[in-house]
Amino acid sequence: VTTLAATFSFYLWQVAKSPNLNVDGEKAFVLYIPKGATYDSVVDSLHEHKIIHDEIAFQFLAKWMEYREKVKPGRYEISPNSGNREIIGKLRLGAEDPVRLTFNNVRLKEDLIEKIGTKMEFDSNELLKMLNDEKLCNEYGFSKENIMCMFLPDTYFVYWTISPKEFMVRMKYEYKKYWTEERLAKAEAIGMSPIEVGVMASIVQSETNKKDEQPKVAGLYINRIQQGIPLQADPTVKFALKDFGLKRILNVHLSKDSPYNTYVNLGLPPGPIALPEPNALTAVLNYDKHDYVYMCAKEDFSGYHAFAVNYADHLANARRYQQALNERNIR
Repeated sequence: VTTLAATFSFYLWQVAKSPNLNVDGEKAFVLYIPKGATYDSVVDSLHEHKIIHDEIAFQFLAKWMEYREKVKPGRYEISPNSGNREIIGKLRLGAEDPVRLTFNNVRLKEDLIEKIGTKMEFDSNELLKMLNDEKLCNEYGFSKENIMCMFLPDTYFVYWTISPKEFMVRMKYEYKKYWTEERLAKAEAIGMSPIEVGVMASIVQSETNKKDEQPKVAGLYINRIQQGIPLQADPTVKFALKDFGLKRILNVHLSKDSPYNTYVNLGLPPGPIALPEPNALTAVLNYDKHDYVYMCAKEDFSGYHAFAVNYADHLANARRYQQALNERNIR
């Protein structure tokens, strides 16, 4: 009996500890278990992707550990040469491995949905409906026009099984975490709400991708607001037209009837024209104090701008830039 017990114990140890999943694999295999999945569907998925080396051993230990009745949805990474006990224990506990979610360079709600894509279990169109639901946006302290200010571009780790509502709650948490007392005080000092800072930041970053120039551009726009001058920001015209590839803004474009066109409307547009990046938010909160109210792209196409205090100097800068456009046949 002792020998038999010892033999069984050794077999159980082998079944539990010996490499049996993703044997000789070069990278982790990701197993997705959707809501409502059964034990059989989990085994079928592992079998289909040839992840199980000894299926009988896996099935034996799964029954021993009572996993068959405790299947939990989630995204699970199975490292090369994993043992049965390690993985079954992970699956049984529902110890999910998070998804690495990064979004930046986003202008429209649809762009954000595309970035999220199939990285979550939920249908991303459900999230889009939420972003266009005025009542729901109000619950988070925003309108459907400015709700995009809540999504700060960064890399986040979230669970694949998160619901659209839980995702919104997480983004609001990250937003509140960003807006510390110090930042709130800076926003108040310049007479802007956090949402207005976000809208302004979206314009600043759309105007220049030069981080060292952004505080200067922010200062110019704040000067215009304080003096009651329309922002006249070309990126807002592109947003109003939904033509982001437009290389040259003409008079015909400037008359576009849209609340986002800052040539025909005074003050800030009703919402951001892009997801405001942290560096652009910082540029607005710590804007350069100067007297500039005009700027024009430099004729050397460096991406930087020529700034001016008076309209005469601005016209001179604009003529040089327009001449450079003509020489390059940019229409």
